[in-house]
Amino acid sequence: MLLSDISQKIQRGDKLAMLTCYDATFAKLMESEGVDILLVGDSLGMVLHGQTDTLQVTLQDMCYHTRTVAAGARQTVIMADMPYGTYEHDQELALQHAQQLINSGAHIVKIEGGGAMVNTAKYLIDRGISVCAHLGFTPQSVNQLGGYKIQGKTESAANIIMQDAQAMSDAGVSFVLLEMVPAQLARTITQSINAPTIGIGAGADCSGQVLVLQDLLGIYSGPANKPADAFKAPRFVRNFLSETGSVQSAVRAYIHAVKAGTFPAPQHSY
Repeated sequence: MLLSDISQKIQRGDKLAMLTCYDATFAKLMESEGVDILLVGDSLGMVLHGQTDTLQVTLQDMCYHTRTVAAGARQTVIMADMPYGTYEHDQELALQHAQQLINSGAHIVKIEGGGAMVNTAKYLIDRGISVCAHLGFTPQSVNQLGGYKIQGKTESAANIIMQDAQAMSDAGVSFVLLEMVPAQLARTITQSINAPTIGIGAGADCSGQVLVLQDLLGIYSGPANKPADAFKAPRFVRNFLSETGSVQSAVRAYIHAVKAGTFPAPQHSY
């Protein structure tokens, strides 16, 4: 029922507002404000555990936080990241791990990357698991990508992302999440594939947007082992709390801005 509600919103042309969430208190608050999708992101490795990346997050971590989010939000779609090392090498193991996240309360699992991951996505989908494909900048590949950098800037790189998005859509994914890609590329992909797109640092023309909650509130200042004054927020971040004065109002303002098409603005895009 929940996923069919999302489909109806997309068919009406409504923009989707998604936020990361890691606990029951915020899940309940976000549900009451009308967030469309709650993402239990492996970003928790950075914003909750104080790590420099997402690579140390375990499946047990993800199942725990998915259960707590599901306890607080009974009427909202929950998407959960499959953490690094749980789906890349063995499709049967990927299915078992995805089922653990579904049993913990997720409605959709998210996997990073295209290429060989298309077959993994299809394997999961054919066995009843709803999947979101994550393309562009993929945090679990941060070392391979050489850091937190925009993806798809060259014609050849853009073509690869475009091909992966089309292949994932053809495989039947529920969403394609595009992170840190040029707005024009995200627009082209959104117009070209059947699956709805979710953007983060990908311009305003995606079917929906996502932000990390701690970024929306302006409270993330980098990993625990580095000074706060050394941290610079990514271009796509907007501090809604500083504009509104309360957490509830900040979440409400974010939802309104996404649905009105005023966020992300050009200064938040590449």
